[in-house]
Amino acid sequence: MEPAVRAVGPRAVRVPASRQAAEPVLELCDAAVRVGGRTLWSGVNLAVGAGEFTAVLGPNGVGKSTLVKALLGAMPLAAGEVRVLGDRPGRAGHRIGYLPQRRSFDASMRIRGIDVVRMGLDGDRWGVPLPIPGPRRRAARERVDEVVELVGASAYAHRPVGECSGGEQQRLLIAQALVRRPQLLLLDEPLDSLDLSHQGGIAALIGRICHQEGVAVVMVAHDVNPILHHLDRVVYLARGGSASGAPQEVITSETLTGLYGTPVEVLRASDGRLVVVGRPESAGDGHGDGGGHVG
Repeated sequence: MEPAVRAVGPRAVRVPASRQAAEPVLELCDAAVRVGGRTLWSGVNLAVGAGEFTAVLGPNGVGKSTLVKALLGAMPLAAGEVRVLGDRPGRAGHRIGYLPQRRSFDASMRIRGIDVVRMGLDGDRWGVPLPIPGPRRRAARERVDEVVELVGASAYAHRPVGECSGGEQQRLLIAQALVRRPQLLLLDEPLDSLDLSHQGGIAALIGRICHQEGVAVVMVAHDVNPILHHLDRVVYLARGGSASGAPQEVITSETLTGLYGTPVEVLRASDGRLVVVGRPESAGDGHGDGGGHVG
């Protein structure tokens, strides 16, 4: 397969194309978004197939969450094209699971975790369903139990969700997003505010669901390291441009130097974690010239 040219601001960085699915779950072609007269990102080219895990990376304020909104049909493109599950964005909502940026439950919240999951099945119509017996309810209960077990939440799913830890709540919310058997799972910073142990557990869970269940995953992340070994590809956004491809193709000194327009060095620590050195403060990621973890 010929290398793909990824647009980077006014220039282009050539990034070898990783393997492409025969029928992508989602496609972005030279996509761009403008907000308030400013281009957040442009030249995004991406094709994600079933069972592939993609991370959206970049400093704060570059429009990572906006890319997810564009896939949901909540943000129009300024240029380019996007297709989700073979149609325009917003046409296949029932086949998409979505977990927005971190939601926290008050400690006094008494609704059970399993009811939170069930609301992902029919809560948009009924809220918390009444305990009326029947075949439909039995099927719903079986599906909820199945997905709770899938995310490893069976031990605490019947506890009030306010009594669950942050990592436990996140597993329940992922179960809620999966309960309708989506083909595409969109996750906006699901590791935010979790400690390192819970980050690793949630990352492994998402990777397993993606590859074993055949669900395409697009995940906004601040730090790539917890999910690095599970990824098939990344989209890196910065300075109005973008680069996309396999992690080893995009998270390199050469590609990020072209993306930022200033010398950037990507280092690998002794524990395998990636560190970017030399990012300018104008990138808005809070790390400045001292470097920081990728994302």
